[in-house]
Amino acid sequence: MTSDFPFDIIGFDLDGTLLDTSEDLRAAVNHALGLAGRLLLSVEQVKPLIGAGAKNTLIKALEETGGLPEDFRPLYKDMLRFYEAHVADHTRPFDGAIAALDALADMGVKTAVVTNKFEALAVKALSELGLADRFFTIIGGDTLGTANAKPSPAPIHAMIARGGGGRAAFVGDSIYDIQAAQNAGIPSVAVSFGFLLGPVEELGADAVIDHFDELIPTLARLGRG
Repeated sequence: MTSDFPFDIIGFDLDGTLLDTSEDLRAAVNHALGLAGRLLLSVEQVKPLIGAGAKNTLIKALEETGGLPEDFRPLYKDMLRFYEAHVADHTRPFDGAIAALDALADMGVKTAVVTNKFEALAVKALSELGLADRFFTIIGGDTLGTANAKPSPAPIHAMIARGGGGRAAFVGDSIYDIQAAQNAGIPSVAVSFGFLLGPVEELGADAVIDHFDELIPTLARLGRG
């Protein structure tokens, strides 16, 4: 790490932070809704449902389209199978994300992914995009057991331990991300272009960025502050 950059490890959320996964998640949700005979949702309707894992996303989608059916588990399994087969059909990194990762790597900063998506799905999506090897660890919502998913600080602590310790910060787009960072006692950066439920300022992050071009200088300011 360069002497003037204040962090050893930067962790990233996946959906709505590093990757725009909304189209592929919408397709998977609508696959399940179609099987249930429900109205299909637009991508803008699906985005606010993302963040606490696929199961929670489907539950919310079903509740919004008529209520939770008795045959939820088969629908959930069908959705997961569909999503696994189409996990990166339309998924792409947000503008500037790759350049930000490159800049961090050039400074010797370690990067990680901590997501509430199942670990296998996160690894598959990142692998299909050629990005998995950029991260020293990829921690999913099931890696430490679902009870320890964000906003628990457990996956953040695990990230830091796996990275060999040091000063860390976390970047995300949801209350789960920001609370996980706060619960772990590290600085947080919220992205305004993610899958937001409301104004990004209400997340309570230490800083907000509107584009990944702002990440490095924002982290530098947080580290000094």
